[in-house]
Amino acid sequence: MTLLLAGSAIVLAAASGLTGFAAPGPRTAQRWAAALMGAAAACAFGGAGLAFARARPAVLTFGGWLGGGTLRLDGFSAIFLVPVFAVGALGSLYGLDYFPAAKLLGKARRWQLFHGLTVASMGLLLLADDAILFLVAWEAVALGSWALVLVEDDHAEAREAALTYLVAAHVGTLALVGLVALLGQAAGSYSFDAMAARAPATPWLLALLLAGFGVKAGLMPLHFWLPGAHAAAPSHVSALLSGVVLKMGVYGIIRFAGLLPAPASWGWALLAAGVTSATLGAFLTLAQNDVKRLLAYCSVENIGIIVMGAGLALLGRASGNAALEALGIAGACFHVLNHAMFKPLLFFGAGALHHATGTRELDRLGGLARRMPATALCFLAGAAAISGLPPFNGFASELLLYLGFGRALEARSALAFAGFGAAALALAGGFAAASFAKAFGMIFLGQPRGPAGGEAHDPGPAMRLAMALPAAVCLALGLFPPLAARVLRSAVSAWNRTPGALLPSWGPAGQLLWRLPIVGFGLLLLLGLAWALRRSRGGVTARGDVWACGYPAPTARMQFTGSSFADFLLGALPWPAVRRPAGEAPSALFPARARFASHVADPVVEIGLPAASRFFARLSDRLSSDSHRAAGATLQGNVLLLLVVLAGLLAWKLIG
Repeated sequence: MTLLLAGSAIVLAAASGLTGFAAPGPRTAQRWAAALMGAAAACAFGGAGLAFARARPAVLTFGGWLGGGTLRLDGFSAIFLVPVFAVGALGSLYGLDYFPAAKLLGKARRWQLFHGLTVASMGLLLLADDAILFLVAWEAVALGSWALVLVEDDHAEAREAALTYLVAAHVGTLALVGLVALLGQAAGSYSFDAMAARAPATPWLLALLLAGFGVKAGLMPLHFWLPGAHAAAPSHVSALLSGVVLKMGVYGIIRFAGLLPAPASWGWALLAAGVTSATLGAFLTLAQNDVKRLLAYCSVENIGIIVMGAGLALLGRASGNAALEALGIAGACFHVLNHAMFKPLLFFGAGALHHATGTRELDRLGGLARRMPATALCFLAGAAAISGLPPFNGFASELLLYLGFGRALEARSALAFAGFGAAALALAGGFAAASFAKAFGMIFLGQPRGPAGGEAHDPGPAMRLAMALPAAVCLALGLFPPLAARVLRSAVSAWNRTPGALLPSWGPAGQLLWRLPIVGFGLLLLLGLAWALRRSRGGVTARGDVWACGYPAPTARMQFTGSSFADFLLGALPWPAVRRPAGEAPSALFPARARFASHVADPVVEIGLPAASRFFARLSDRLSSDSHRAAGATLQGNVLLLLVVLAGLLAWKLIG
């Protein structure tokens, strides 16, 4: 029954994309697609629930094409299956108002088709228990995601982003083919169970694993495709990409790490990769003034946080520290669930803003809380959750990781150095909080900075519901994290499949989840009391003229901009904040005009990759010119030799 429900979810999701070719009209087709995706989500939730309740995984082996395959659903794969179909259903609901088929026709039909196929492919990927079926599903996810990024193919930005994503995805696939070939050769089979029993743990495997899955996950510095794709794609596509497509890379990293007898060096490598991605991703988030690019770089940060948890788990397994292993995997899996809720919520909010104002630039927005109160409230919930603030769910998952780092510090060995990851996590959290204080303040508070928000209003009911549901889940999981305790225990138990693996133990630290409801409700009570006190006094804001710094008529342009808000933090570090200012300085005591703008460059996308491209272009030109000269010299020599031979033959004939 477990696999039957999960398989039904995959079939329904794939079928949802075909309704555009069968329904009598575009609007009806889109509603049918949303209904089928909702039914697929219900089946997936049922199958995942049975997997969490079962002591053993559900397994099905079948024969046929390419020698058959094996399907398996256990607690670890189920914890990824839930957000895949949840975000798929929310995206279909959101698209009813945001991407209406009656208006967009062909674009909406293409989005509908590839949305369903991509969700179905991710479901198959999570069920695959042999490498061949896994790679087939992996390629299907890559092609479906590429088509979704390209859905607005009349925009040059979308075409460029889709091409970059396609190249990056296939470079990653090439690395995975090498990984699978090495594992299959060593194990004598492409079954995951055979790999777990006989696969070696060599540095080459780790390099291929990080290269193949790291590109899909968007780990720094393999994130070069991610900001462009998220910014160019429609918002509900960005929500799917960030919410669950990136998680397929995370799933691959953690799943294969659980299959292989990974030494402690693998744990240190994953921890270092996670720290780099989390800190630099959060830092670059603060530098963005495009709301969708800001959310894209924040995905880089959160993927880094998840990989930090995986690194902790590997270190715990290698050192025999069962509590550290459990806290690392539990924190990573819980953050997968949480990120899959608050990140689509924020992308849905960004889509509502663009839908209402026609811009994504923070410096052109402002004062929208009064015009778009529902969007403002949902965006605030997502911003608090992604910043790791109680009583929302981001705080609960990061708390498990903090507990894991604390457990590492207690070790009387080199393992204690892993505890310093807590400082990196705190730094990333601080930058994230500053970034979303900037984003929310610039968008919803203050005065409008331009005419963009003059006619803004909240979106339609389908878009509002698609934002309200994940906002409610973020609050519920933050207030009641014990709801996820059984799910996390099941995922932790199913992760380590190496022979002779012991069942990880939560330890006393895991019991802290049961005390978080007290903290959450206490904070809500304090906020409620503060609001009631303010209402009882009739408000505390005094109205009147204020000193305007010598300007008799202050304007909205005198407010903070995105760059000025972040300038202090960005200027504190010389790297990676590579700032590129541009403008026109004042030329007189009372200048008629002046202009200033600044841009913080991504050290990988805007500096490293162009430099590498120029180097290889020069190397290619040099090799090409050398080869032409060598070819020319060889040709002349061959002609001369031919002439000598012909002359010799002619002389021999004449003499003879």
